[in-house]
Amino acid sequence: MIRVLLADDEAMIRAGLTAVLATDPGITVVAEAADGREAVELAHAHRPDVVLMDIRMPRLDGLAAAAELAGVVPVVMLTTFDEDAYVARALADGASGFLLKAADPRELLIAVRAVADGAAYLSPRVAHRVIAGLRTNELTRPATARKKVSSLTPRERDVLALVGRGLSNQEIGRELHLAEGTVKAHLTSILRNLDVQNRVQAAITAYEAGMASPPPRI
Repeated sequence: MIRVLLADDEAMIRAGLTAVLATDPGITVVAEAADGREAVELAHAHRPDVVLMDIRMPRLDGLAAAAELAGVVPVVMLTTFDEDAYVARALADGASGFLLKAADPRELLIAVRAVADGAAYLSPRVAHRVIAGLRTNELTRPATARKKVSSLTPRERDVLALVGRGLSNQEIGRELHLAEGTVKAHLTSILRNLDVQNRVQAAITAYEAGMASPPPRI
């Protein structure tokens, strides 16, 4: 069962999200927060598998809350806004996904399951903007990315390439004939050596280094 924490200051939005998530028998909402500070406190208390976090909230905004939860629990930013500044900050602060509230409800379920499975998820509309942003710096970023990747072991590079394709830990394990725990250990080392906070940033590094094409669910 995938345990989800909802964080949104609008009760009707939380009710709608709960209704959508309830259509999947493998997902349950364990707590709801009406502001960012409460979301952080409830995340530590309940340790959900995924946090769905609105950006604009009182007391502590969703981006700041996501930054506090980096490394504690995966956070998917859920918002009506897709401005580049929000996307860039969310990814830089360690969010594992970015989903627009206007998206198809089925996309919400896909995102929750992907992130709970150890993958990352960007709404296709957001992914397009991220990739476009990468291409504006295509002359300088690849060299930096390749230098970072050179610090990895051959096996870690294998894992990173598959992360760049959007595969989950389980899928990477099957591809490389590794135990899922071994994949997680490699990923921890990869994040540390690349000096990135999560799979999204690692996947972007793999793309910039020429190790992977932009996957559909980075």
